[in-house]
Amino acid sequence: MDIASYLAIAAVLICFSALVFTRYAADIVLMGGVTALLVMGVISPVEALSGFANQGMITVAMLFIVAQGLSKTGGAAWLAGSLLGRPSTIGWAQLRLMLPVATLSSVVNNTPVVAMMIPAVMDWAKRNQFSVSQLMMPLSYAAIIGGACTLIGTSTNLVVDGLLRAHYQSVGAEETYQLGIFDLAWVGIPCVIVTLVYVYFASPLLLPKKNSRSERQFGDTRQYTVEMLVEPASPLVGQTVESAGLRSLPGVFLVEIQRSGHLITAVGPAQELHANDRLVFAGNVESVVDLQKMRGLRPADDQIFKLDSERSQRHLVEVVISNSFPQVGKTVKEGRFRSTYGAAIIAVAREGQRIKSRIGDITLKPGDTLLIEAGRSFERQQRYVRDFLLVRKIDDYSPVSHERMGIALTIFVVMVILAATGLLSMLEASMLAAGAMILFRCTQTEEARRSIDWQVLIVIGASIALGTALEKTGVTLSIAQHFVGVVGQSPHTALILLFVLVAGFSAIISNVAAAVLLFPVAAAISTELDVDMIPMAITLMIAASASFSTPIGYQTNLMVYGPGEYRFVDFLKMGVPLTILVGITTVLLVPIIWPF
Repeated sequence: MDIASYLAIAAVLICFSALVFTRYAADIVLMGGVTALLVMGVISPVEALSGFANQGMITVAMLFIVAQGLSKTGGAAWLAGSLLGRPSTIGWAQLRLMLPVATLSSVVNNTPVVAMMIPAVMDWAKRNQFSVSQLMMPLSYAAIIGGACTLIGTSTNLVVDGLLRAHYQSVGAEETYQLGIFDLAWVGIPCVIVTLVYVYFASPLLLPKKNSRSERQFGDTRQYTVEMLVEPASPLVGQTVESAGLRSLPGVFLVEIQRSGHLITAVGPAQELHANDRLVFAGNVESVVDLQKMRGLRPADDQIFKLDSERSQRHLVEVVISNSFPQVGKTVKEGRFRSTYGAAIIAVAREGQRIKSRIGDITLKPGDTLLIEAGRSFERQQRYVRDFLLVRKIDDYSPVSHERMGIALTIFVVMVILAATGLLSMLEASMLAAGAMILFRCTQTEEARRSIDWQVLIVIGASIALGTALEKTGVTLSIAQHFVGVVGQSPHTALILLFVLVAGFSAIISNVAAAVLLFPVAAAISTELDVDMIPMAITLMIAASASFSTPIGYQTNLMVYGPGEYRFVDFLKMGVPLTILVGITTVLLVPIIWPF
């Protein structure tokens, strides 16, 4: 190895150390490593930027937009609620999440599965008061190991299968074993079981117990009064308060129900919901935002539907009434708030306390805080008007377009079918789906832009550049050559060391790159030891997928890295033992199912 090789090794080691032992963001650290290698001439500008033209990175970007469309229409929340239900413990929540995700990932590319589930799981976790950090990593792990169950589960399996066929042709083998689509399940399913059991018992000890950012804001002491109407066609009609999930919402409680002129107070969990019930809630601003997103509920004040702008173009704004407010002394019903300000009042708070009155009958006073739904120009127009002491936009909120949920789900299903059947590549299918989400107004253009997690994309691009540096300088080849010399004459030892080497490389560079780089090593070992290539190839596939120990080793790990608010070391603590367990399972089963 020359000086460039040692510089590449040093850059990777420094980046890993910074990620493990400091709190610097992963994108900053990895881009720093790429910049250093570029300045020192180890890689060219084209090689440094090659990762940002990578199909995988662009696919992830498109899938963020697809996920935004599902989230904005309520499709993701509906799917999560249907799959996950209402488990009583975090362990059951993890199992109910991981089983369907692993099953789906066995026949569908795991990246869109995770992209779809992230917003749904975050919303579901908040509603059921589970720590989101206890669910995001299990979500990624289930998708990864589920893909190892079939030949079409991941692109890595297909690539290795192609290399295996080419290998048999190159050695002139007349009879070769053709891998079937479900042959990997003999090893994959036991690995899924091991993963489920491990996560169930290890996650309480090894995963952080962080709530989402929005959950931590529930310390807000302002108690808003908000009225919601149960729509006649609502799926909540006929359900009890508890089964509808209205009893466990964090930061909010159901105060009373107004039904056909009668008032139901002290609402119990067994109280049945009827069409056109007016539900009066008390809660903080984040809980009011959550209520607006619930399918089957809408604001009880019909003024919201008389606003000029489309609902998808509006947002929520908090305003504090000043002494100059022209409607002071009038009730909400008597005031002409909509015609004067082009906005509708959603909820009211006074001195941090709940107002014991219907919203329409509340007499407005200076100092009252109003939560209103308004067009995008309201904040700019009213910021310096003396009617309000404070104008604050509520971030990360726009009304959910439940009427477009069917369109969004159809777009997603068509995308999956097109990619799974091979009619289009995952990149082409995701680009088509992202465009369709915008075209059919499942999400707005500006929201689509904001939905892309640029930190994830930068980490993907920088990781690919670092992997390119290791390949270009011959570091990976040198390690592989040393490996062949260590194996000796034992095929079982070779299998163990092959798994370790491939899993190690997958933690640093992409799993496809690790599989492609080390396939020749596996082929050389099988030739040297005069054993069948199939056990080596199967081990290579599973090991390349067993990328649990770093966030940069697999795209789905990167996708949950931010939402789960993890540190690099969290993946090491949780992922390394799981990699070892999957490795033990693999090297024990492979020689039994496919003898040497």
